[in-house]
Amino acid sequence: MTATVPTSALNLVGKVFKPSELRFPAMPPLGLYIHLPWCVRKCPYCDFNSHLAPDSPLREVGTASVIPLKDARNPRDEAPLTHALPVDLQRRYLDALIADLDQQLPKVWGRKLHSVFIGGGTPSLFEPALIDELLGAVRARLGMPMSGEITMEANPGTFELARFEGYRQAGVSRLSIGVQSFSDSHLASLGRVHGGEQARAAVAAAVQLFDEVNLDLMYGLPGQGVEDALADVNMALGLGTTHLSLYQLTMEPNTLFAAHPPELPDDEVLSDIEDAVHARVAQAGFERYEVSAFCKPGHRCQHNLNYWGFGDYLGIGAGAHAKISYPNRIERETRHRNPQAYMDEMLAQARPAEVRSLTVQELPFEFMLNALRLIDGVPDAYFVERCGRPLSDLQGALKAALDKGLLDPKPGVLKATPLGLRFLNDLQSLFL
Repeated sequence: MTATVPTSALNLVGKVFKPSELRFPAMPPLGLYIHLPWCVRKCPYCDFNSHLAPDSPLREVGTASVIPLKDARNPRDEAPLTHALPVDLQRRYLDALIADLDQQLPKVWGRKLHSVFIGGGTPSLFEPALIDELLGAVRARLGMPMSGEITMEANPGTFELARFEGYRQAGVSRLSIGVQSFSDSHLASLGRVHGGEQARAAVAAAVQLFDEVNLDLMYGLPGQGVEDALADVNMALGLGTTHLSLYQLTMEPNTLFAAHPPELPDDEVLSDIEDAVHARVAQAGFERYEVSAFCKPGHRCQHNLNYWGFGDYLGIGAGAHAKISYPNRIERETRHRNPQAYMDEMLAQARPAEVRSLTVQELPFEFMLNALRLIDGVPDAYFVERCGRPLSDLQGALKAALDKGLLDPKPGVLKATPLGLRFLNDLQSLFL
């Protein structure tokens, strides 16, 4: 990752700080995250803040066993999945988002917007005209993103060509598609609402319409072997995507799979799958720049780079989180997870559900939890610039990490070694 650290930040390295003092040479880059929380079905592995759309034609997953294949697709005689979210509800939620954004503006007056990310849930349940209106409201208040990057997540189960065209015309420049797999049987086992053919059609259309396209793929699925995982990766590469997010299926707390876990590949098979898919995307010219992120040169996700570099971000929408720096503190905000409660409170101009300041003691872990995910690491002056604290706050943990061989000894960079990436949780925990 190429990064320019302000001279003012370098000038603060080695300066004496008071025990609880935060001193920022400049405010970090600012992103905007917008959460659209509804889905047509709650996937059994998903721990995100997502809620069943009121008019969804699909039932929620009721068991953790393999879901019948017919339930993984959208039968032609059912109502279109894109009609699962009533337009009047979309409108009310949009009004709440704009009210939320208006409340946040005084916190970031004069700051430039770096990037926008619309996540979910399933944002592609929203009508293109309302996405256009939403982005117009953002531009009127914060201007165009400096990076030009406006990402939106989409589910292949909501794919309609005119819909994708509408998002592009609204200003979305980067589409992130939750494919997970191109295999009908594996999609069924995950409770997805689309089949392989629908996923291929959605991706093929996206790469024609959008400058940047990310595909989410999962591996380590029930019954999956190395060849199955490679078939998914090869399909993605053949369709011409510019970015891949490759995740191992994990059993997250408070999910259906956590309560009723399916039988997954053993550790040896998982290791073989991971090695094979990583080698395949590298062979195709994709660079690994974060633990789970791979891209063609020049196609890194700018919004996520800001997260991992401990930049700031506004967060609007049900359950959204925000991190905002001020001259003397860093605050994290959390909004109500329930969409109805969120809309009621925002339209009544209530404050976010929770606002708290990070303590000086929390900052080393908060910073390294993100920065160490980047394969190239970050300049050590980022800690001074984005935490407002001296590098001496890190010294004890840095020495321990170096002694264990988990941290690269190169001066001026905070970067995990290959061993550190392998045992990333252990490395990050040293900074607690």
